[in-house]
Amino acid sequence: DFIKVVDFIPYDEIIPHYSELNLNKTIKIDPVVKRKYPFGKLASHIIGYVGKANLQDVQENEIAKLSNYTGKSGIERYYNDILQGEKGTRVYKVNALNQEVEQLSYTPAMSNDIELTIDIELQSYLTSLFEGNAGAAIIMNVNDGSILAAGSFPEYDLNPFVTGISFKDWDELSNSLDHPFTNKLINGYYPPGSVVKMGVGLSFLNSKNISPSTQYVCNGSIELGGRFFRCWNRSGHGPVDLKHAIKYSCDVYFYNGSLQVGIDQISETLSRIGFGAKTGVDLPSEFVGTLPSKEWKMQRYRQSWFQGDTLNTAIGQGNFLATPMQIARYTAQIAKGGEVIPHFLKSIENNNTTIENQMDENKKEIFTLFEKSQLPYIRDAMYAVANEQGGTSYRYLHNLDVKVAAKTGTAQVVGFSQTDKNRVDEKQFEYYTRSHAWLTSYAPYSKPKYVVTVLLEHGGRNITSGATVAKIYQKMIELGYFK
Repeated sequence: DFIKVVDFIPYDEIIPHYSELNLNKTIKIDPVVKRKYPFGKLASHIIGYVGKANLQDVQENEIAKLSNYTGKSGIERYYNDILQGEKGTRVYKVNALNQEVEQLSYTPAMSNDIELTIDIELQSYLTSLFEGNAGAAIIMNVNDGSILAAGSFPEYDLNPFVTGISFKDWDELSNSLDHPFTNKLINGYYPPGSVVKMGVGLSFLNSKNISPSTQYVCNGSIELGGRFFRCWNRSGHGPVDLKHAIKYSCDVYFYNGSLQVGIDQISETLSRIGFGAKTGVDLPSEFVGTLPSKEWKMQRYRQSWFQGDTLNTAIGQGNFLATPMQIARYTAQIAKGGEVIPHFLKSIENNNTTIENQMDENKKEIFTLFEKSQLPYIRDAMYAVANEQGGTSYRYLHNLDVKVAAKTGTAQVVGFSQTDKNRVDEKQFEYYTRSHAWLTSYAPYSKPKYVVTVLLEHGGRNITSGATVAKIYQKMIELGYFK
């Protein structure tokens, strides 16, 4: 019997030596088929990879028991039952010596291919933009939820996880402070910051106690219980209504409005439009995020709710956490005025038959009739963010050949462990303690087609969220998406 000493050698590496090795009778070479990812690290968190089946896999999956491989992450795992196909069978009549004498039946093995909604050129462009940076980006069709490009950065090459990854590479990836193994699209938890203000503003209008023209005066802070809650603009914005509060991202407006409306109205509205819940995207192990409420705090911390908690929630800070996929979906739903379910699957091909992905048309109503009548005020405010002087993304987005509606946000970095502090120098420490930068948007403003959502961890090393979103739109224009 032979003893396996090398599990896998790629074809292009062994072929120059094959003749010589094959003459050696003490060496046996068996051909095996393994998955190869031709794009390497591109869309690694979306595609995922196959790996050796563990005990649980083989107990639960007959195909995994036969092939010894199964989907481990991403699309490979989510659609594993489709991609692995079905085993074939041959039934024979045998004689007394257990020799086959007649084939009685034959069922061929069935294989399936799936096609994704990803535009590989747009996906490649995202990867090039995020080179050397950490974060996430999503480009999604507003109307049907199909995702044209998305990435969690940094990415990693999928192939070593099939052929075998070295200890050195594993340690480097697993110990990186940029967390390449985390799929930040659905597993990255970040305070949504000011991008949540559209939803909070909608809850204000929904209460009927605040109208689009209601003004609050921003002097740079408000005092509550002997504590000052400050606006990002310490000198204040003066009198602001809803449109200008979103345009300037005025915190004091949302502090005052939240105290008038209350957390129950805010959390009910935000819950209905997707916060604190899975988006339904076709990727495994999606996180739900946290949407603070009185009930949530009592259940989690056994503590009562304070008005200061309301103020923090109203500006997307405190215990409020969301994933980039949730923010992209939320933006699409505001643009569309209805539910959107993000997805990567375009079609399934089986034996030359193509089955198109038919998303459920019976989506639930997430906006009341009154809210739908108020959404134009929210969209108008987002338009001002990108197209009126003083808007927080005006600098980057107002000159594009397509009119964009947008909202910026800052996600505070809560803490940095002592262990991590010991691993970085002063310059790196300054970077890793900086806030994250959000920019979520849709275009065209008048007839929404696409959402572009970007999260730059720590504000980026050599790029900004505004410039990144502008470049994405420029690329989409070049590729003909806005014709």
